[in-house]
Amino acid sequence: MEDKILGIHHITAIAGEAQRNYDFYTKALGLRLVKKTVNFDDPGTYHFYYGNENGTPGTILTFFPWTHVKPGRVGTGMATDIGYAVPKGSLDFWTKHFEKYQVRFGQIDEQFGEQILRFEDPDGLRIQLIEPKVEDTRTPWETSEINKDVALKGFHSIVLTLRNIKPTASILTDIFGYKLLQQDGNRYRFVTDTVENAAIVDLVEEPEVTHGLVAGGTNHHVAFRVKNDEILMHFHDKIASAGYNITPKIDRNYFFSLYFREPGGVLFELATDNPGFAVDEDVNTLGTSLKLPAQYEAERATIEKVLPKLIQ
Repeated sequence: MEDKILGIHHITAIAGEAQRNYDFYTKALGLRLVKKTVNFDDPGTYHFYYGNENGTPGTILTFFPWTHVKPGRVGTGMATDIGYAVPKGSLDFWTKHFEKYQVRFGQIDEQFGEQILRFEDPDGLRIQLIEPKVEDTRTPWETSEINKDVALKGFHSIVLTLRNIKPTASILTDIFGYKLLQQDGNRYRFVTDTVENAAIVDLVEEPEVTHGLVAGGTNHHVAFRVKNDEILMHFHDKIASAGYNITPKIDRNYFFSLYFREPGGVLFELATDNPGFAVDEDVNTLGTSLKLPAQYEAERATIEKVLPKLIQ
């Protein structure tokens, strides 16, 4: 058994209006809605999954859109910036494209020797487009406006902002198998060699910054990828033995999960590759119909009345 963490599985954030969220991620960013379901703990709220054609782990950004959610506050103890890999030379396209869609973005910059373009979604979620040093060979989802030469490939990295990076770094290295690659000031880059992509976690140490508030426009949790249930439960025992409070295995229909809060305050999830997003829809029709977990199917009519109307 290879008891390995395979990089990032998915990242989950909080949004406001559902239609605005859908329009931004499918049109302005050109991602595919691969699953339209509900928050398992709050079935009156959508849970959207965006990614590539198949919803491959390492490409999936998910949202809970609450219409009247209060704005969050970026700070310590949270995942603050999502990095997407894009093809080399594509950032000029993205600046023009963002101007067309009135997206808030900054100047093209450089970080760890890679070109980077920072921007925000309509709720203020901080995202980066990054041209990686090594070509990302993943096949992206394409749209009429965004072709494969410029399209988002999937995750490049996630940034965790912390008052003290040492306890979190220990989780990454001692339990998850990451290694420190390089440091630039207060930013420390950790990588895993188990996968080629979605393999980077940057820890930024900000001892004087106020603790963040998880609400609209912020990240709720980061999910790390494992191959299957057996390896998932291996990590359950490993994390519990290290003294952390970790949940039992939870069935999320499209993967199995564990959750625990790492010492810096960030909610971590471990999620399996199996069974995947095609378990209840054909790949060609992913994201086109509302999928409910079995426990809510009897309440479908009521749930559909409560959920905001979504034009796809």
